[in-house]
This record gives sequence, structure tokens and C-alpha cells, in this order.
Amino acid sequence: MTMNAKTFLKGAVVLTLSSLLMVQGALAQGGSRAAKDDAPPPNQIDQRTGEIMTKAIDALNADKSAEARTILSELKLDKLSPYERSRVEQMFFSLDVQEEKYDSARTHMEAALASGGMTDQEISTGRYQLAQLWMQQEKWKEGAAALEEWLKTAVNPNGSVYYLLSVAYYSMDNFDAALPNARKAVDSSETPQEGWLSLLSALLMQKEDYKGAIPVIQRLVNTYPAKKQYWMQLASVYAALEDYKNALVVTQMANHAGLLTEGAEMQRLADLMMAENMPYSAGEVVSKAIADKKITPDLKTLDSLANYWIAAQEFRKALPVLEQAGALADNGNNFFRLGEVNAQLSEWAASEAAIRKALDKGGLRDQAYAQFMLGYALYNQEKYKDAKEWFERASSAQSQRNNARAYMQLIDSKLN
Repeated sequence: MTMNAKTFLKGAVVLTLSSLLMVQGALAQGGSRAAKDDAPPPNQIDQRTGEIMTKAIDALNADKSAEARTILSELKLDKLSPYERSRVEQMFFSLDVQEEKYDSARTHMEAALASGGMTDQEISTGRYQLAQLWMQQEKWKEGAAALEEWLKTAVNPNGSVYYLLSVAYYSMDNFDAALPNARKAVDSSETPQEGWLSLLSALLMQKEDYKGAIPVIQRLVNTYPAKKQYWMQLASVYAALEDYKNALVVTQMANHAGLLTEGAEMQRLADLMMAENMPYSAGEVVSKAIADKKITPDLKTLDSLANYWIAAQEFRKALPVLEQAGALADNGNNFFRLGEVNAQLSEWAASEAAIRKALDKGGLRDQAYAQFMLGYALYNQEKYKDAKEWFERASSAQSQRNNARAYMQLIDSKLN
């Protein structure tokens, strides 16, 4: 996670505008010096110094940074009062930040803090800006240390501070330190920002506190219902808790909202349906996704789809799927399953053809059983001699010997 540079620069511009008001106010109160060696009151600015600073601010606000620097270079910093020095250093800080000269910006803010011309509130703000600057440079260790130090004296820090500190620790993989700060950020507001909730949920999942993550992600879903990632996260958390019923409900809701657009998402929905004993619905989801070209009908997908239809006892729907899978596979197992399904439907000629394809292709998990099933398909077509030949082959395996010999004896009785 990285900070948004524009957000940080916006803060620097606000500082510059507030400096302008301070300069103008100090000029209005102080007027010009009575004598050359007179010093201005502690919180006022010398007439000439104020005029130079005002011109520089005008240039800065007109996006004329180089001109602003040139104008400010007319001032001799060691001759300025602490108050004047603090204002000028803050202006240099703003210029450097806008030009992304972060090391130089830090030097100027540190000089402003050391000048003795800032109020306690200004010092607190300046230290917070230094911490932000470390974060802007993604120097997380220094930024976290600076924020922790600032928090020791800060009055009513808001959620943004704790979020920023959590980001720093998260970026250092220090999840134990990041988590409580992310929680403080969220708890500090009735309507926490999206990034705060997202970070807290990520940390809870990192810690495998899935039950704790559920209410956080539910807030994200309820607040940003059009964002698919939060629906998917919530479903994943339920699945991690083996609460497949709620995982399915959430995924179905996302699908009804039209959020599921990727093939993997549709496959995940089908898998959850299978986990909840809804094979027919799973088959419909995957079939539609294939028709809509959201899922590529590769071998793995076709195997799953065939399983769905068979589990739902939709055998005829499984037939073309197994035929397609058999053509893609580098072994005959899918063709053999096609033969089994045809046998289930008493389609014996089709069963015979499929099993022959399976044996020809080879690589079967149980060749002896395939030989027995081919004999069985032939037997049911009253092709007894051919059937007996395949039963004899199957009988060479211990696992099929008894059944095969029983059918061989039955065939002998029919032929004699």
C-alpha cells in the first residue's frame, strides 16, 4: 500500500495559504520598523520581510515555484526573527514538497521546528507532516517511529492517523502492530473510509481471524454493493470457516446482481452448489457459462460438468460432455465412463462402442474392469461368443475373475 502523493501535496498547499494569512495579519498589526535595528514583536513580521514573503506566496499559488524561490532568496535566514524564520522555512517546505524534493523538504521543516517561532499546535502539525513525508517516501520504519512519537502528545488524533500508522506497519509485514491501529481507525468513525475497512479486513484474514473479518467485510458489502471483490472476499471467508451454505448464498447474491463475469467465479459458484448437494444447479451454471463463452470447455471443466450431471442422475445430459472429454483426453477413461453411463441407460450398442474406444486409447485406471464391462455390453446384445472372449480376458485379473467366470458359465449354458 502506498500513500497518495496528491493528498499529501494538498496539505502542503493548505499550509502555504495559512502562512499567507499569518503574514498579512502580522503586517497589519506590526507596521514598519521605527528604526533600522528595531526587532519586530515576537509574533509579527518586519514590513520588508512580509512584503517579500507575500510576493513569494503569490508566485507559489500561481504555480511559479522557481520565481517564489528567487524571491525568498532575497532574505537572509540568519537575520530573521524566530517567528519569521519559521514562516519562511515552512514556505520552502511547501515548495520542496510540490517539487517532490522530500529530503530538502524535511530539512526545512526541521529548521522551522527548531526556530523557536512556532506555537505548540504548529509544532504538533509540523511533526505530523514530517511523519507523512517519511510515508510518502515509503520509509515505513522512520514514518511509524515519527507517528508513534507524535501520538504521545497529540490531542484527539483522528482515524486517518491510525490508518496511516497501520499502513506503515502493514508495509513492514508487522501485522501484529498494524492490526490494532487499523481497528482504532475504523472504530474512530461511524462511517469509516473504505480503505480503513479494507485494510482491517485484510489484516484479520492475514491473522486467519475469519470470524472477526466477517462483520468488517459485511460493512464493505453493504456500503459498496457494486464492488465484486467484497462479495468474493465474504464468500471466501465463509468457505474458510467451512460454512459453505453462507458462502453459496453470498456468491449467488453476487451472481444475481450481475457481478460474476469471470469463468473462475462461475466455476466457484458451481463447486459451492455441489458442496451443498445441488448438482443439477451446478450443471446449469457451468453449461450456461460455456454457452456464454465465460468458461472454456477444457478437459477439467468437462470432467466436472459430467460429474454434476451424473450426480443429478441426468445421464443423457452427461453423454455429450463425456464424448467431448474423451476426445480431448490422452487416455481412455472418459470414453469408459461414457460406456458406463450408456450401460446405465441400457444403451448397449452405444456402451460397446464407447468402451472399445476406451480400450483402443488405453491408459485406463482398471483395464480388467473395462474388459468385463465390454463383455457385459456384448452379452446384453446376445453377442455371446464375443462376450465370452472379453470375459475370458477380464478373468485373468483377480478382481474380475469370479464375476467373469460366472458369465462365462452362463454363456456356455445358453450356447449348449
